[in-house]
Amino acid sequence: MLRCEDVIDHTLSLFQELASGYMTGKLLLKLESTKFIIANHSRENFPFLEEYRCVRSRTNFYYILGCLVFMEDGPVKFRSFMEPLLQVAVNLEASADAAFRTDVVKYAFTGLMRDLRGIAMATNSRRTYGLLFDWLYPSRMPLLLRAISLLTDEPEVTTPLLKFMSEFVLNKAQRLTFDSSSPNGILLFREISKLIVAYGSRILLLPNGTNIYRSKYKGIWISLTVLSRALCGNYVNFGVFELYGDRALADALDISLKMTLSIPLSDILTFKKLSKAYYGYMEVLFNNHITINSVLNLDTSTFVHIVTSLESGLKGLDTGISTQCASAIDSLAAFYFNNITAGDNPPSPAALNLARHIGELPSLFPQILKSLFEIIIFEDAGNQWSLSRPILSLIMISEQMFSDLRAQILASQPLDQQQRLSQCFDKLMTDVTRSLEPKNRDRFTQNLTTFRHDFRAK
Repeated sequence: MLRCEDVIDHTLSLFQELASGYMTGKLLLKLESTKFIIANHSRENFPFLEEYRCVRSRTNFYYILGCLVFMEDGPVKFRSFMEPLLQVAVNLEASADAAFRTDVVKYAFTGLMRDLRGIAMATNSRRTYGLLFDWLYPSRMPLLLRAISLLTDEPEVTTPLLKFMSEFVLNKAQRLTFDSSSPNGILLFREISKLIVAYGSRILLLPNGTNIYRSKYKGIWISLTVLSRALCGNYVNFGVFELYGDRALADALDISLKMTLSIPLSDILTFKKLSKAYYGYMEVLFNNHITINSVLNLDTSTFVHIVTSLESGLKGLDTGISTQCASAIDSLAAFYFNNITAGDNPPSPAALNLARHIGELPSLFPQILKSLFEIIIFEDAGNQWSLSRPILSLIMISEQMFSDLRAQILASQPLDQQQRLSQCFDKLMTDVTRSLEPKNRDRFTQNLTTFRHDFRAK
């Protein structure tokens, strides 16, 4: 019976429901059976932990135990609870490199990653996250780096590892809040960078398997998710890396871009999870790191490929992805406007690179603006507010670009409608000044809503 997946899943579901309530959780902690489980969560007592068919249940099991353990204060109880996992980690660390290829070691490691992911999911405060962080860093991090370096070509190992890191670096409920004098945020990102670089530099060299999604794409999209969550977690001062000549940020950005560029755009658009991770990463990159990211340092053809992929995402059916693409394009266009079009100071190297790219392909911004207007006018997009942001930024870059697009759209309409539609365009810029201040943006968004309604009116 213990080996029946359905029984285990239903039992864990009931256990989780009881543990998730504050009062029921407290009552559970008073039961002798619960105390026994927390103190003896070994494979000997829970045989399903040995069953490969039940590996997914391990994460849920340790999530429930973590929730119960964290209901009570005290690092002593936490360390006692983690003792069996510590023993697993110590045994793995003592294993020779060749042993990591054996099924026994691989299963032990992936089990540890699934268990730790469940515990990480249960940390929902600064205190509880700190307990797990102190247990893991710095002692256990070399084991993770060693495993991902030795077993890059084994997705059954790398996927649980990367999914654990994806949860561990997620700053939900502000649990990753370190003291102002603590270097832990920077130290954590350095470890993330090591893992991403080790995985990315090796996965790119591997030949494509018969199932390329399983062998490569899945690991790449989880890696992008890890990096995205770390980049926007607000627990790292990224300026420190450049200031002290630390390559952690630059190397992580560089290898992540190489991984994304290794995937054909058609495949990115085909696989849903890959698509979401890719565009989520691009949004973070353009919004938070445009002045230091490697995108503007790329050659023009590669830069255009990335921006064109954003335009493709705009036209997709997924509203979330369309919104992320609009946000990324808005950041790029706003950067151009603020630093080149309206910039008073000498442009930065990043701004000069962007100007060079646009100079070599002047049709890039007009094409994107055209696509945005076509979506607003002819489609029933559910994210018009998000789409309005890059439209204004692009219009601010060049009045001539907007005038040319206006003439192009009017020429495509019936003659008897052109005068009315021309008036719609006139009203679009009413009371809109040449700036990207929040009030001006809001005014333009309101005008754009009216413009869309009037333009579509018969």
